[in-house]
Amino acid sequence: MIRLLLVPGCVLACLVGCASPAQEAALPARAPQIIPLPNRVAWSAGVFALGPATRIVATGGEEAIWAAHWLADLLRRTRHFDLRVADPSSLPSSGVILLELGTAQGSTAPEGYRLEVSPERIVVSANDAAGLFYGAVTLWQLATANLDERAPAPAVSIPALTIDDAPRFHWRGLMLDPARHFVPPASVKRMIDWMALHKLNVLHWHLSDDQGWRIEIDAYPRLTEVGAWRVPAGPAAAAEIDPETGEPRRYGGYYTKAEVREIVAYAAKRHVTIVPEIEMPGHAQAALAAYPELGTGEAPPGVSADWGVHTWLFGVDDATFEALETILGEVLELFPGEYMHVGGDEAVKTRWQESPAVQARMRELGIPDETALQSWFVKRIERFLTAHGRKLIGWDEILEGGIAPRATVMSWRGVDGALEAAALGHDTVLAPSPTLYFDHRQSELASEPPGRDAVIPLEDVYRFRPMPDGLAPDQRHHVLGIQANLWSEHIRTPERLAYMAFPRAAALAEIAWSMPARLDWPSFVQRLARQFERYRALGLTFATSAFDLRPSARRRADGSIAVQLANQSGAGEIRYTTDGSPVTPAAKRYAGTLELAGDTELAARTYLDGRPVSRELRNTASRLADRRASQELDVCSRRVVLALEDDAPREGPRSVFLTDILNPCWTWHDAELSGVNGIKAAVGQVPFNFQFGGERPDVTLAAPDNPQGELEVRAAGCDGDVVAVLPLTPAVRSQGVTVLSAPLAQRANGSADLCLRFRAPGYDPLWVLDWVELERAGPAAAMP
Repeated sequence: MIRLLLVPGCVLACLVGCASPAQEAALPARAPQIIPLPNRVAWSAGVFALGPATRIVATGGEEAIWAAHWLADLLRRTRHFDLRVADPSSLPSSGVILLELGTAQGSTAPEGYRLEVSPERIVVSANDAAGLFYGAVTLWQLATANLDERAPAPAVSIPALTIDDAPRFHWRGLMLDPARHFVPPASVKRMIDWMALHKLNVLHWHLSDDQGWRIEIDAYPRLTEVGAWRVPAGPAAAAEIDPETGEPRRYGGYYTKAEVREIVAYAAKRHVTIVPEIEMPGHAQAALAAYPELGTGEAPPGVSADWGVHTWLFGVDDATFEALETILGEVLELFPGEYMHVGGDEAVKTRWQESPAVQARMRELGIPDETALQSWFVKRIERFLTAHGRKLIGWDEILEGGIAPRATVMSWRGVDGALEAAALGHDTVLAPSPTLYFDHRQSELASEPPGRDAVIPLEDVYRFRPMPDGLAPDQRHHVLGIQANLWSEHIRTPERLAYMAFPRAAALAEIAWSMPARLDWPSFVQRLARQFERYRALGLTFATSAFDLRPSARRRADGSIAVQLANQSGAGEIRYTTDGSPVTPAAKRYAGTLELAGDTELAARTYLDGRPVSRELRNTASRLADRRASQELDVCSRRVVLALEDDAPREGPRSVFLTDILNPCWTWHDAELSGVNGIKAAVGQVPFNFQFGGERPDVTLAAPDNPQGELEVRAAGCDGDVVAVLPLTPAVRSQGVTVLSAPLAQRANGSADLCLRFRAPGYDPLWVLDWVELERAGPAAAMP
C-alpha cells in the first residue's frame, strides 16, 4: 500500500482525482488558503456557517474521537470557539462537522482523505486515522483563512467545496539535533505539534554526536552522566563557576526513558513517526569520553565544545560491538518505528589507520582498507537490526566501500547519493545540503540569527524538486520522500529552532505533499499571509525573512540621502512613514527611490492583503547610509564563512558576526568618503572552536604592530593605502562588543572600497567585526 504513494506524480494524481487541463491551470488563481495545497479541489455554491453552536461528531473509534478533540482544541486556540464534541447517536441534521473513519468515498491512498463542505454540514472521511487527522487539519485551515486576532469574528463562513487529497511522498520529515544544543522535552512536543499542522510525519531525532549523548541507557549510565554534559567554549563560559563544584558550569541535558516514551506516544497521536539516530562509527567523542574502551585506545579529553569534523571513532573489536548492540537494543525498545538511523557520515579514518589493534583486525578479516572497514562495520550493525525486525538507514557515506544489503540511504551531499542508491535497488530519502539544511541563514540581513553562510531563502526550498532528473522511471519508487535538517551548532534556543524551521518547513511540506502540477510559488507566497496569522495565534516563532526590507542608502552630492527599499521575495506592498509615526496598511505606498534628509526617521514594512508579513524597519537615513553591519559587507574570501554568535552574555541577546573564520577580513564597496573625518567599529572576540578532521586550520592573519592586535582599514582595496588603524587594546578584556574609533586619513572627495582586516598575534580567540560606521563633521553626521 505504501508504494501507491511513491509512484510517478501523474499516476498518483489520478488516485486523488484527475482534473482537466483547464482546472489544473485555474487552481492557483483560486487556491484555498491551505498549506500544503490539496491535490484536488472542486468548488460549489454556498457557505457553511461555523460558530460557537457548531457541533463536532466523530465515528469510527477512538482515533476519530481524538481527531475531533484535536480539531476542537485548535479552533478554541485560534478562533476562540468552544465547540462540543457530541455523541454520534444524536447527530444533528445541520450545523455539524462529521469526522468519519473507515468510510472514505474519495481517495483510498494511505493518509488520504475527502473533505466535503456544504451549507448544511461538513464531512471529513478517510480510510485510515492519519488521513482523517490530516482532513481535520485542512478543515482547521479553512476555518482560519481570515484569522485576525485583533478582531475575533463571531462566526466564520467556509465556502462549499470538495477536497480529495493524499500525499505525494510517504516520508515528509524534519531532523532535530539536540546533541549540539539540547532541546527540552516540552519544546520537542511543540515541534511535533507544528509538524503535524503541516502534515509532516517523520521526526528524525539526532540523539548522539561529539558534543553530547542525549538518551538514557541503563546498561551504560556514564553515557548521560558524562557524555551529556560539556563546558561551552570561550572565556565567558570558563568564568561562570558552579558554586556546588567550584568548576565551570556544565551545559547539556538528556532524555530519560520515561520522557522518550511520552514523546513517542505524543508523536504517534499526531501521526508523526520518530526515527532515532545513534551515530557510528564517527561523531563518537561524547560516547568515548564516557567509555574510552569503546574506541581505539586513546581517551578523548572530554565531551567536545567544538564544531566541525572530529576524528574519534568507535573500535571494531567484538566487545565494542557487544556494547553497541546492547545500546541499540535499549533504544529499539523505546521506538516502535521500522527505521533506526546509524549515521555513518564524516568518519575520518586517521585513528583506525594509527591503531595497531584495528589494523590487526583488518588483516584478520581480510579487509583491504579503512573505507571497506566502515562498510563491514555498518553491515554488522545491519545484521543486528534485521534480527530485531528493523531497517537500517544512514547518511550517504554508507554507500562507500559497499552498501549493506537492506540499507536505506539518506542523501545529504546533494542528490548523488540518492541516484546511486536507487540505481543499486535501495530506498532513499533526499535531505540535500545546502537547500534542505535549515541551519543556513534565510537572508543577508543583519537581523538574522547565526547560521551557516550560504543563504537558503524560502523560495529556494519551495523550488527544490524531490525527484532527481537523473532517476530512471523504474527507480523512482525508491524515493521515499524528503527531509530538512535542523543542525543546531548555531541554534541555541527553542525559539530560534522554530525561527529557523518556519516558514521554510511550510515550503518543505508543500513540495513533499502536493503534486508537481499544483506547485506555484506566487500562490504559496500569498497563502503565507494567512499562515503567519495562524502562527501568531498559536505562539509559533517564525521568520519573516522573505518579506523583511533590505534598504540601500547612498549620499548625494547635495547632502541628501537616496534610499531604496526591497524585500527578498519581491512580493507584497511596502508601506512607509518619514515622520516617526507607526507604519500601518494606510501609510504611504513605496513606489521608488526616496530622497531624504539625514535626520529623517524612516519606518517601513511589507504587507500582503493588508496583513503585515515583515518586521518593521526603523532607522535614520544617515545611519542607513553611513553604517554597515558585518552581514552587509563582503567578506574578502569564502573559505569557511559563518554567522557566529558572541559567547556572552549567558542570558539575553548576543551579537552576531559574519566572518570567514580562516580570514577575518571585510570589504565595504564604494563607501562614500566625502566629508568623513573618522571611523568607528564595533568589534568582538569569539572562541575558535572548530575542528577540521584533525588538520590544523590555515588562518590568514598578519602580524600586528600593537601587541594585542589592531583593526586595519585600507582604501582602494586590501592592497591600498592604510587610512586608519584601530588598536584592539581597549577590547582585549571585554567579553562583549567594544566600540573603537580612529581618525580617517584625509582623502579627496569621492568613494572608495574600504578593506577592514584584523592583525592579531593568534586566531583563538578570533576577532570579529560587528559593524563599522563613517563619522562626519557637521549637520550631516549620523545620529548616535
